[in-house]
Amino acid sequence: MAEPAETVAVVVVTHNRADLLARMLDALVLQTYPIATVIVVDNASGDHTPQVLAKIEDGGDLPLTMIRSEENVGGAGGFRIGMETAYGGGWDRIWLMDDDVVPAPDCLAVLMGVDAEHSDCLMCVREDLDGNLVEKSATSFDLRNPLAIKPKTSSVETTYGTREAMPPLAEIEVVAFEGLLVRREVVEAVGLPDAEFFIFYDDADFALRARKAGFRIWAVRDAVLVRQLPFSQRHALDTWKGFYMYRNLFVVHFRHGENALVRAKPYAITAAVVALSPLRGGRAEAGNVIRAIRGARAMQRGRASGVVESGETTTPR
Repeated sequence: MAEPAETVAVVVVTHNRADLLARMLDALVLQTYPIATVIVVDNASGDHTPQVLAKIEDGGDLPLTMIRSEENVGGAGGFRIGMETAYGGGWDRIWLMDDDVVPAPDCLAVLMGVDAEHSDCLMCVREDLDGNLVEKSATSFDLRNPLAIKPKTSSVETTYGTREAMPPLAEIEVVAFEGLLVRREVVEAVGLPDAEFFIFYDDADFALRARKAGFRIWAVRDAVLVRQLPFSQRHALDTWKGFYMYRNLFVVHFRHGENALVRAKPYAITAAVVALSPLRGGRAEAGNVIRAIRGARAMQRGRASGVVESGETTTPR
């Protein structure tokens, strides 16, 4: 086989989902476009993930690089580690992949076939096991209107309904780190994912930074990625996940809000949640949102002062 014109490093982050990981890695073996390396960041898994990776490595079907984090640094930390490793390896493009998706055999080839004008940031289009379109990437992410409580006002799924109704390339504003392919020049311009997010909105923050730097992002209709698990978009806001959802949403508003009213919206949301807590959410959610607004302010202060540099817009070192 001739050497490809551009090299691709795949970054996979996994945590305690060994059987799903094995299925996804098997799908990478079948890709019709050559993969230069697969960097698997094992986020302190306690299951049989090491055995799955050892079997893949022994089989020699994938050029595998394994990185084990001794503590769970979340999806954000895992993708930062993986992207930094891929960037340092000098690969032309970096394909971010979660452990619960399976790309069609021609998925990467389709992405690599997109013309150069549109190829800086490309997103696969996800479907469920029944073939239904479930692509949640935002076609509209409104950080201008202070009355839009949720900035994602439309997605690929809600805009088009089916894959067949999509154009070959659909412009999107926010992505998931689940099938995103970026050129190394994007990383040079905007930096690495911010590990401090831990989970939720780290991918949105990265996409918003990319768009601010002038890169457009496209969902590629024919790049099929099959999700092995149903989406769970609704998390109990009175749990530990609720804290991260609130805090990271607030950080996105502080960093990327396009006017003062939008940047002030987290304070209004906090006040509303606390006021309504006797009727819904209770003390736990009220406590989460209070901690979240404090945490978001601390993240912003750290970033502005240079104490926290995980969201920097400089070339990674």
